[in-house]
Amino acid sequence: MNAQMLPEAFVERMSGQLGNELPLFLQCYNEPYLRGIRYNPLKMTEHPDLPPVLWAWDAYELPPDSDAGATVMHEAGAFYLQEPGAMLPAAVMDAQPGERILDLCAAPGGKSTQLGCAMHGEGLLVCNEPVPKRAAVLSGNIERMGISNAIVVSAYPDALAERMPGCFDGVQVDAPCSGEGMFRRHPETISEWSPAMAEGCAGRQTEILNEAARLVRPGGRIVYSTCTMNPEENERVVERFLKTHPEFSAEAFSLPGADAPDGMLTCYPHRMRAEGHFAARLRHTGSGPRGSFAGHTFPTPGKEQKAALRAFCENAPEADAVFGNTLVSCNEIPDLKGIKVLRVGLHLGEARGKLFIPDHAWSHAEQPPRLERVELNEKEALLYCAGETVPRDGRGWVLVCCGGPVLGFGKISDGIIKNHYPKGLRKALTRA
Repeated sequence: MNAQMLPEAFVERMSGQLGNELPLFLQCYNEPYLRGIRYNPLKMTEHPDLPPVLWAWDAYELPPDSDAGATVMHEAGAFYLQEPGAMLPAAVMDAQPGERILDLCAAPGGKSTQLGCAMHGEGLLVCNEPVPKRAAVLSGNIERMGISNAIVVSAYPDALAERMPGCFDGVQVDAPCSGEGMFRRHPETISEWSPAMAEGCAGRQTEILNEAARLVRPGGRIVYSTCTMNPEENERVVERFLKTHPEFSAEAFSLPGADAPDGMLTCYPHRMRAEGHFAARLRHTGSGPRGSFAGHTFPTPGKEQKAALRAFCENAPEADAVFGNTLVSCNEIPDLKGIKVLRVGLHLGEARGKLFIPDHAWSHAEQPPRLERVELNEKEALLYCAGETVPRDGRGWVLVCCGGPVLGFGKISDGIIKNHYPKGLRKALTRA
């Protein structure tokens, strides 16, 4: 795109915000939008020689013409493609292993997977997306990136606040917004923008923040973010929230390349290597314990189911519940009655009598089952991801790998690896 495509009203407002910086800001819209790649520390230790994203770990700028999203390594969960500015809010949250974190508006999963990678499977990450189709995409990305301590749900924030008040150490709120920070990346949205959009968005953002306040524990924090540069959706929303919630205060944060002495930061593309974003950290200054979860409503695995799991793999994690027909392992499971649930912790698989059929998610976990690993070359890996069989000698269940990370399960019989890559994920890829 180019700066001449920008709405006149938008340019006029930005002139008031930026003053003599406006020409530098507008010049950015004559340049390609920025792409980013965030490597998965649960699966990768070696990183490429690319410019780093300063405020995020294991993150780099990606060349505009990269085809990384159509590769075997992407399917293996080795990395997540994410615009650099979108990595800032989860970095501000600074989730720690053992915490309870809620991502309230989570799809498609960039921030959730960033939080999950930081938690290393310890504690609980609840990822929520009210729109069911978007929640399904979120669940798939949680699985692909090997996040084993996440529960994925689809509910409106007030329903979660009723069920889990004061239960979370941190609540991530990446609120729906007017999206003007994405003009360079998605120029087609320019025609949908209007000056009046901010007012309607601000009302919805305030409602979501009010529910987030009910969900965070005393002493916990909310990170509020948008992909807009409009103060009506950013600073003004935060200021109104603080006036009506005196138990909260804005908290300063400082990351490499991203300082916010007053607890609020707007990313402008001429100041930071990012698209337009906003992030604020709000601390609950009260004291007291966090809320407790009521007992979960999922069935407990039976002896035969547990025996089938152990027969398949002696180092299998403890099966804590049965979700549908799937044995799952999860650190904590709240009472989710009445809430649409798409994923509960790590899906281990299904016990069918004495047989056990492993779930694809287990192959992507940080600790997959102790099975023989079969390394495929590039041609074989492309065939596997397309749903084809691959020649191999041996017998039984194996982990299919390419370049290190696990792609999925296979079962060797009669000289071939029978393909257990889920049909919904099979696709033609360009390279390993």
